Amino acid sequence: MISLDFNLNVLTRDLSLYLENQVKVGLFGSGVLSLVLGFSAAYAYYYLISVAKKPQLISGGKKFYQFLRDQCPVVSETYYPTFWCWESRIQTVLRPFVTAKPGVSYRNELIRAEDGGQISLDWFDNDDSASHPNAATRPTVLLLPGLTGTSRESYILHMVQQSRDLGYRCAVFNNRGVSGETLLTPRTYCAANTEDLEAVIEHIQRTNEDAPLMAAGVSMGGMMLANYLGRKGRETCLKGVVVFSAGWDVFECTASLEKPLDRFLFNSYLTSCLQAGVDRHKSVLEKSYDIDHVMKAKTLREFDERFTSIMFGYPTNDDYYHDASPIHRLKSVQVPMLCLNAADDVFSPSHAIPVEAVKQNPNLALLITCHGGHIGFLEGLWPRQSTYMDRVFKQFAKAVIEQGGDLNDLSS
Repeated sequence: MISLDFNLNVLTRDLSLYLENQVKVGLFGSGVLSLVLGFSAAYAYYYLISVAKKPQLISGGKKFYQFLRDQCPVVSETYYPTFWCWESRIQTVLRPFVTAKPGVSYRNELIRAEDGGQISLDWFDNDDSASHPNAATRPTVLLLPGLTGTSRESYILHMVQQSRDLGYRCAVFNNRGVSGETLLTPRTYCAANTEDLEAVIEHIQRTNEDAPLMAAGVSMGGMMLANYLGRKGRETCLKGVVVFSAGWDVFECTASLEKPLDRFLFNSYLTSCLQAGVDRHKSVLEKSYDIDHVMKAKTLREFDERFTSIMFGYPTNDDYYHDASPIHRLKSVQVPMLCLNAADDVFSPSHAIPVEAVKQNPNLALLITCHGGHIGFLEGLWPRQSTYMDRVFKQFAKAVIEQGGDLNDLSS
């Protein structure tokens, strides 16, 4: 193992002299090979010292902290990001293209909401489960995709696959109007409003009264879950929750995505995706909103100012952003919730990760990796089948379902 006390300045000086001498030998023959080997050694050293690190585990209580250390060994292991794409933006951009999409057959169910709208729920029943053959008691995992995501996102399919391996059933909550269903009322969704989520959770509980239920949310889905838990306190049937790449303070998240490079790579693209959804349901929405004005928005902030905040009745967009920020409700969470964030996630900047708030609540735990980007967490030489995030999900889901009794009264 390379010592961390190694003098990097000495290494850099010696390596510079070495490369200078090799270049003098010529660009052909052994000189090129030596040059490549020299750079490779330097890169490997930098990777092992500065990139591959153990995540930071923070919890508001010793009981939850020790539970995670005992039942989820992944929280204590060094995270080795894929060595050729460990940078935040590269991880974020490449994940949808690099990771496989496991084949999953869903059973769709449309739930009628109180306002007359409909919610699309995709079920993976896992009737072939060997460990839980009784459908009445088979554990259920509720999955919430990101801002414009559906049950067909690779990260959702991976969690369904992990749940299938554990013998569990899955239900994927698709936000209104995103998965091909007809929008029946002039209302879509936002991170602050949890009415549809509450309706889905109550429906799942009524349908499978004897089956334990936990949930996992990704990005905006995680924000919605955290806001739901903050509102409900102990009045929920969820046994545990895991949240990935959530934005904790919407003001900080939006400001980060408005920096030139991130606006170019992510902000404009997500805005266009949201606008495409509005355009798809224009016949229903144009009766209540200025669609032409919405379609001229260039950023997420402008879209929210012209559409989302108005739809949900906020006086200003700032009022909406404050209400949508889960950081304000973390103190009220009464269900075990594990949160995974990467310190280099431009969607959720490190200075806005709620470390101090988590320390004040024994029901919360925060796992922070140095790298991983936004819903990236790629690892291995060719990260096609599994990611660090997948491993966190599988181990935590199994722990909650099978060892959940150890999580009772975490404040003790």
